[in-house]
Amino acid sequence: MTDMRLIRTQEAEGAVLCHDITQIIPGVKKDAVFRKGHIVRKEDIPVLLSVGKDHLYVWEQKEGILHENDAAEILCTMCLNDHMSRSEAKEGKIDIVAKRDGLLKVKREGLKAVNGFGQMMIACRHGDFAVKKGDKLAGTRIIPLVIEKEKMEEARRAAVEVAGEEPLLQLKPFVHKKVGIVTTGSEVFYGRIKDAFTPVIRQKLEEFDTEVIGHVILDDDDKKVTSSIKDMIEKGADVVICTGGMSVDPDDKTPLAIKNTGARIVSYGAPALPGAMFLLAYYEAPQQKKAVAIMGLPGCVMYARRTIFDLVLPRVMADDWVCQQELAALGEGGLCLNCGTCTFPNCGFGKGR
Repeated sequence: MTDMRLIRTQEAEGAVLCHDITQIIPGVKKDAVFRKGHIVRKEDIPVLLSVGKDHLYVWEQKEGILHENDAAEILCTMCLNDHMSRSEAKEGKIDIVAKRDGLLKVKREGLKAVNGFGQMMIACRHGDFAVKKGDKLAGTRIIPLVIEKEKMEEARRAAVEVAGEEPLLQLKPFVHKKVGIVTTGSEVFYGRIKDAFTPVIRQKLEEFDTEVIGHVILDDDDKKVTSSIKDMIEKGADVVICTGGMSVDPDDKTPLAIKNTGARIVSYGAPALPGAMFLLAYYEAPQQKKAVAIMGLPGCVMYARRTIFDLVLPRVMADDWVCQQELAALGEGGLCLNCGTCTFPNCGFGKGR
């Protein structure tokens, strides 16, 4: 409970209000002129007197007890990282905002540990999604007016125990990427149908800092596809995207072609619809001192508005390596509902974990 005492308003400078102070102007407004938790300034005293407050109930500070704003600073410190800015503490609340475009990463277990203590909270956007400069990333809040300092320290220790010393949030900037596109399919190679896949890929790449350094169209010859992927990497590609030939039909040989490059296959298949036949691999290119991401895209990427490709591409663009367990975790939330009006990423697609 908050310990309150009654003091003269004239002597209230520096004191913390225990309740809202309401100002009523007939026919104009009825609202709080000062909120609970406000620290009284010298210039506030005439205003308080003008609304009839000759005496005030204020919080009596005790050893080991923190005001809500001071406690909010602790939560903010646990979250704030590079490429982020913050608001001033107000009524126990602090907002954290992106200073640049990038990929938001969240230490989920640490977040759960803090929020499990009660009387305090950190609410943030879902991790592993792209954010823009100026986007609000998180909000922290202390629920009561005052809270025990030891409780805040316990929450900090609990977060460190499960998530390490680094802040709970990270904003990874997007990196300039050179991209090679390998289109496969005899029907496209021989001109029987128009290549409708590549324009879609280029459009999605334009959302990031990319340049397409090469594009080839090949028939269903896995040796040619393997050779072309390696050629793209030799020319400096950071990412190689293969379209077509990703199903299990005998003449669909793109997965074999990717495997034969020597790349490490993270997963062939992902629990996401659309996008179940997605393939992700990393090719170690020692001469370039980097791992090149190779993605095999199923046909759904060509016609579905959002697919597994939209979930993985931002991570690739931020050099955030994707593992098989993370792809497996997409199962809950991996079903796109194909809404009449697409609101992605402001929807549940890819956000079940």
